[in-house]
Amino acid sequence: MNSGERAFLPVDVIVVNYNAGELLVDCVRSLFAGGAEQVIVVDNKSADGSLALLEGLPCPEGFLRIIRNERNLGFSAACNIGIAASSSEFLLFLNPDAAVDHKALSRMLDVLRGDTTVGMAGGMLCNPDGSEQPGGRRSFPTPGRAFSRAFGLSRLARIAPRLFSDFGLHKAPLPVEATPVEAISGACMLVKRAALDEVGLWDEGYFLHCEDLDWCMRFGRKGWKVMFVPDAQVKHLWGGCSRSRPIFVEWHKHHGMLRFYRKFYRRQYPGILWGLVIAGVGLRFVAIAGYYSLRHAWKRWGVVHGG
Repeated sequence: MNSGERAFLPVDVIVVNYNAGELLVDCVRSLFAGGAEQVIVVDNKSADGSLALLEGLPCPEGFLRIIRNERNLGFSAACNIGIAASSSEFLLFLNPDAAVDHKALSRMLDVLRGDTTVGMAGGMLCNPDGSEQPGGRRSFPTPGRAFSRAFGLSRLARIAPRLFSDFGLHKAPLPVEATPVEAISGACMLVKRAALDEVGLWDEGYFLHCEDLDWCMRFGRKGWKVMFVPDAQVKHLWGGCSRSRPIFVEWHKHHGMLRFYRKFYRRQYPGILWGLVIAGVGLRFVAIAGYYSLRHAWKRWGVVHGG
């Protein structure tokens, strides 16, 4: 990695790592090429040698800083540790299984600098083949929208969009320029420090998943726009850091969903309806956990019996 006459952007990047392996190295390489001033890797007690791989990457002095946590503190807490270690006017939160296009960081930065009311911007999350992933632009997953998606009712949105709308926007036509959305993905979030100071830190009550939705909600309630930038492409190996423990991930995802609903929608649902929301989330977790358990058992059976 040769610094040369590289132009710096006033952006500190915070990458929370947990056993990301070589993906972490690819992520940091892309950030160097994209012009980031500093990368702060906050490691949640990885045991896969990913930090050793990263330490072998030649970097200019001051570009890379590694913070080692003594245990896995979760995503939100690790992000807050990175914030405390940063000093730039702009902060990018990027997953270690993501790699930014060489122009992505500067495009998102242009959007934040171009409007004093914009507090957060995210790029277009792409699959390896360049197609758009879900999550990079979305509406808030209200209990009603989540119900519609879970039971396939969102397919009726063309007939009754107010009743059966989905919260994913990736199937809608791609906008030609940066556009405001309710929420983006925590896999790629560029944030103004001035907005962060007003809104507050990540909610550490979330361990993994839904903390990004929480932050987007709080940004919006403080009057800060959240923008989706379609020409800032970010390749994302979806689930690249969580495939080894799917039930653990699903548990925290569903726990995060309930926390999000409780914080922002509880008052909209009287007792019995709120009970149905809790039951629905619980049943969804049981169904998904059961699926992964059966799949794991089937694979083991195949290994034992030579299948």
